[in-house]
Amino acid sequence: MSDGQPVREGAAPVWVEDAFSEVDAVGQARWVREGKVSPLELVDAAIARIGLAQPRVNAVASFDAEAARERARIVQRGGLLAGVPTLLKDLLAYPGLPLEYGSCAFAGQRAQAGSDYTAALDEGGLVVLGKSATSELGLLGTTETHALGPTRNPWDPTRSTGGSSGGAVAAVASGVVPLAHASDGGGSIRGPASLCGLFGFKPSRGRDRSTGMASMTPFGRLVSDHCVSRTVRDSAAWLSLTERRDGAMPPIGYVTEPLRRRLRIGWYRRTAFGAEPEREVAAALERTVALCSALGHELVECKGPQFDAPAASGAFFDLAGTMMAGLFAQLRQALGDRFDPGRFEPFTRALAQRAGADPAKCMGTALGILGQAQQVANAGFGALDVLLSPTTPLPAFALGRIGPDAPAADVIGFTEALAGYTAIASVAGWCAMSVPLQHSSTGLPIGMHFAAKEGADALLLGLAYELEHAAPWRDRKPGWQGSVDGAAA
Repeated sequence: MSDGQPVREGAAPVWVEDAFSEVDAVGQARWVREGKVSPLELVDAAIARIGLAQPRVNAVASFDAEAARERARIVQRGGLLAGVPTLLKDLLAYPGLPLEYGSCAFAGQRAQAGSDYTAALDEGGLVVLGKSATSELGLLGTTETHALGPTRNPWDPTRSTGGSSGGAVAAVASGVVPLAHASDGGGSIRGPASLCGLFGFKPSRGRDRSTGMASMTPFGRLVSDHCVSRTVRDSAAWLSLTERRDGAMPPIGYVTEPLRRRLRIGWYRRTAFGAEPEREVAAALERTVALCSALGHELVECKGPQFDAPAASGAFFDLAGTMMAGLFAQLRQALGDRFDPGRFEPFTRALAQRAGADPAKCMGTALGILGQAQQVANAGFGALDVLLSPTTPLPAFALGRIGPDAPAADVIGFTEALAGYTAIASVAGWCAMSVPLQHSSTGLPIGMHFAAKEGADALLLGLAYELEHAAPWRDRKPGWQGSVDGAAA
């Protein structure tokens, strides 16, 4: 669904206004239960908003209006999110919808079945409109694909949304849908949420229901599926629908209350690679430390997770490479001479070559390195309850700064910088979140990153409610102008 239209420098922010766009998902579902609006009305309004926003942000990879309307007509109206329109990231299979993975190589492919995860969304009454744009196979930290073109940041359409959940954040930040599915294997929920002023939560490893066979692979174990939203309660409601009931961690249900206990929060400035954030991001961190301290938490400056970041990064991309090499091998076997690796982007092809002649050995080595990083990072938590840092070391960056055609070493280097705070939570299996507490002097969002040990999802959501009450961000949307002075800016 690429619009193919350039956006001029200095283009205006994008926010689509109607009777529903400022109402969060929990609020919309309450209106449905109370009979104030029908699911079909909500869906028709969202379809109209797609038409208005798509030419400017290019967030939607595909959608099926008639199928969505049919789902809206039959949805049960009693659920927590029943009747609410949403989008699924184009890495998640949903029956009858395209499954193109942000890639020219899979153009026209449709999913025949969903998963336990999508069944939970259906049971909860969410109405899937279609698919949101993603980087090819979710591999890049920006969403600028050969297949669809660039997805643009609603706060400034000349800038990136980040990746790989770029379409999801663009759709929510522009008002198209109140919340949208996203996934995160190193920061792909949290980074884009930070760049687009949204709440982005990554559940603990093992908290999610299964999204299919891919989630059971070694690389898939790094990935958590969830959503991006404008309110904490929307994210908490989504988790209550999609968390496992049969896992090692007891279900937490629908978390609705701010945290009551005071926490010991360790905060740090430098990324895992020792890099300092940009000046405005550092100042935003200082304001967040002051805010948390004013709320009565104990703030302790620390060095952050201590692990061999270059080795872990190399292992991460080696593991991704074995996944790509396996995919290419499957396609060669299935298609024979018709398999054309040139339909994949250059960075994807470069990753597939990293696995070398012995992908199994490469995978084993990579898993060993990541396992060691997990152990070291967990040990470093000590007596701390939560770790606080920026989510990304910079606000939203210009489109074209990096992309799938850049040399692989440049893409990896930029990814290491962009995910320098977020990646370890995926490696270690922690729950983590980007909270849209701050803005730059020019109004660009700056998210703050909070991480807690595996299983502490309810604690982290309780903290998020407390922060949302202390420094409300719900009314801040593209085009917002306000002071960044003070702890709650």
